[in-house]
Amino acid sequence: MYEFAVTPAITQIRRRGVRITEVAPESLGAELELEAGDRVVRVNGRTVRDYLDFRFQTGGETELTVNVLKESGEEWELEIERGEGEDFGLQFENIAPRQCANECLFCFCNGNPPDARPALFFRDEDVRLSFLYGNYTTLTSITEDEMRRVIEQRLTPQYVSVHATDLKVRAHLLGVDEQRADISGKMQRMMDAGIEIHAQVVLCPGINDGEILRRTIDDLAAEYPRVKSVAIVPLGLTRYNTDERLTPVTPEWCRRVIREVALVQRDLRAKLGTNFAFLGDEIYLRAGQRLPSRKHYGDYPQIEDGVGMVRSFHEEFTRLWRKLEKRPPRNARRLHATVLTGTLFAPVLTDLVNRLNERFGSQLHVLAVENKYFGSEIVVAGLMTGSCVLAARDRIKGDFVILPKTAHKSDEPIMLDGMTLEELERLLGVSVYVLDFEGFAQMIGG
Repeated sequence: MYEFAVTPAITQIRRRGVRITEVAPESLGAELELEAGDRVVRVNGRTVRDYLDFRFQTGGETELTVNVLKESGEEWELEIERGEGEDFGLQFENIAPRQCANECLFCFCNGNPPDARPALFFRDEDVRLSFLYGNYTTLTSITEDEMRRVIEQRLTPQYVSVHATDLKVRAHLLGVDEQRADISGKMQRMMDAGIEIHAQVVLCPGINDGEILRRTIDDLAAEYPRVKSVAIVPLGLTRYNTDERLTPVTPEWCRRVIREVALVQRDLRAKLGTNFAFLGDEIYLRAGQRLPSRKHYGDYPQIEDGVGMVRSFHEEFTRLWRKLEKRPPRNARRLHATVLTGTLFAPVLTDLVNRLNERFGSQLHVLAVENKYFGSEIVVAGLMTGSCVLAARDRIKGDFVILPKTAHKSDEPIMLDGMTLEELERLLGVSVYVLDFEGFAQMIGG
């Protein structure tokens, strides 16, 4: 089993190969006497730069020559025969992301407080992380080596921040010249090699909306199904964004975008059989309008970008409700707690939680946490900080607190402002449980 997490290493020094962090007992790796701290340098004569190289170069091979640099400094050359599909039982070091070379107008790093953790100022632009986690890249600074790697190792799908197909507008948004902004050849090369692309547009009022957005969608839809979908998400401005070229998102603007994109979606459904271009949930919620139906989103191709997440939550809640109706929870009345969320999603969650309370007797209280760290324009739960929660502690009720899983790092119990969950619990004086919907459902069901 190969496991890794992404932790930006700003001062990391590049070393040969990829470091082993753990070797499973009685695995092939253990039989070969590999140990944590050893570095795999080459496989069959080819350089290994990271976990992906190791996976690609060992995949399907039963006879291998592996060069290892031991932590002691010794260099080993291992001649290996393994069974078909036999796992090495190795876990590897984190992938250190490559840094972005753009100067995007809307880059969220520009909206960080000056004293924020250094990691929050790291701007990644890495095709490996695009493949692994759906991170978006602009492709402006992708090297020939990286391009060949995407194609050779079939790192598909790739998630590409297009923003606008009008080169002048794209160059303006990314802070680069038009030659660098033009990625049409790179995208064409990927698509010709069978690499599927999901595109993103960060919509900035007055810059890439209106007719520019319509043209962008049309240009990308012309490549369907090689370009599989487009996510259209709104600009997010914190109180630290001072660029006068950026205009805040308003409910009126959101309603206009919905009307304009609905017409485009109608045409695309008739032509392609799919909406293809999907608006982020935030646009509907800010507009005060109902979200589209389950059918609208198809197979939720852009859910990790906040497109269809609320509809998916509704669907999961409906399934949970049916289970609870068939088998009512015995101890629901003992559930006395506060569920934290952002101000945008709070009305939706309040309605659903109130239904649970009324039907099963639970005492769950939804608390909309205002974002005092980044500013009131930031309304999503994923950007909630420990200091934001502490500022709202007088409104916390019950025996414990439920924190959404998106509000802390996936590989470390720490929030965006550096506050650990242990510290948050101590300052609140109650237990804090970090849950996704599955965990929440298990808690309700007892």
